[in-house]
Amino acid sequence: MAGVRGRVALVTGAGSAGGIGFAIARALAQAGARMAVTATTGRIHDRAATLGCLGHVADLTDPAQVTGLFAAVGAALGPVEILVNNAGMVQTGREVDRARLAGWSDQAWAHHMALNINTTFHCCRAALPGMAERGFGRIVNISSVTGPVVTIDGSSAYATAKAAITGMTRSIALEYGRQGITCNAILPGWIATESSSEDEIAAGTRTPAGRPGTPDEIAAAALFLASDEASYVTGTMLVVDGGNTLQEMKGG
Repeated sequence: MAGVRGRVALVTGAGSAGGIGFAIARALAQAGARMAVTATTGRIHDRAATLGCLGHVADLTDPAQVTGLFAAVGAALGPVEILVNNAGMVQTGREVDRARLAGWSDQAWAHHMALNINTTFHCCRAALPGMAERGFGRIVNISSVTGPVVTIDGSSAYATAKAAITGMTRSIALEYGRQGITCNAILPGWIATESSSEDEIAAGTRTPAGRPGTPDEIAAAALFLASDEASYVTGTMLVVDGGNTLQEMKGG
């Protein structure tokens, strides 16, 4: 199996040592990919040092910084062949409010859209022309079950943005499939990360699996979708939630 060996891979939102992004980057690196990781703060250099790869600080809500990121990866490693869009949900140093739909200010709504859909759009837009020219590309978008499948009171902005990622994923798969590019989304459920609250961990215990998932379990799914062997899998939304969205009644 060729897997991802020798491919240039970029994972966004990989700054947290216990997060999904870093777990995906670690899995790709262990499988032989030539790695670059990015986040909004300098802690990404600690993650890069652990993996022995390129680390780059960038705010992906800013198109100019995305351009700089892809230029830096290209200069150091070559063109991006595997793109994993994990950045989103929260950003270091920024509080994320909750509100019912009519309660969102224009500024707060725009922040959610910038963080959760614009980051993915900016990176896909930067990666796709080169992938199409070379006839190969793997894009894995980390969405959520929140939005595409279920929702949570007070999370309408986040849910809307994550649902938008699935629409973008399908569009890319359709538009670029004949140029050797696949685009898929992973929809995590309750995953135990460094940023998980006690309530979120407790919710994970009420899944059919009886526990929250781990970042490594999301990473395993991403590794497959990024591989050469996944060449006939595109436009799919892979739910990784321990079966939680199957059940209508969730026990206490």
